[in-house]
Amino acid sequence: MLHYPVSLQDDDGTVFVKSRDFPELTTFGDDVDEAIARAADALEEAIAARIAVGQEIPDPYAGGTRVKVPALTAIKALLYQGMRKQGIGKAELARRLGWHLRQVDRVLDVRHKSRLDRMVLALSAIGLQIEVHARETGSNAQR
Repeated sequence: MLHYPVSLQDDDGTVFVKSRDFPELTTFGDDVDEAIARAADALEEAIAARIAVGQEIPDPYAGGTRVKVPALTAIKALLYQGMRKQGIGKAELARRLGWHLRQVDRVLDVRHKSRLDRMVLALSAIGLQIEVHARETGSNAQR
């Protein structure tokens, strides 16, 4: 899972949010919870925009209040980052998978609800795999 730090600032009764990792991300909320929820949506949009124009998606900096990226968005970002690091374009990924270019576009589209098995195949084609871990949340953890 990707968790990006954000800074929260009081702005005349609202909470203003910005991100060191994504300078283009700014949003606000009436309170901290709303600001963080809006930050998660804005972060997802920032990642989608960077993929669409071929820009780098940074690894998260340490510190700050952390905002979690939805799991499917995180997987798509990791696929995109892996492709960039290895110099693999969409056409090459399509060739490796035996897919049409449109199918590759969908697995990289944050707004498309790709199936997990398709994401696993795409990651495998560039030598990556998904590892799944579960842990109890604070309210359900045994004491």
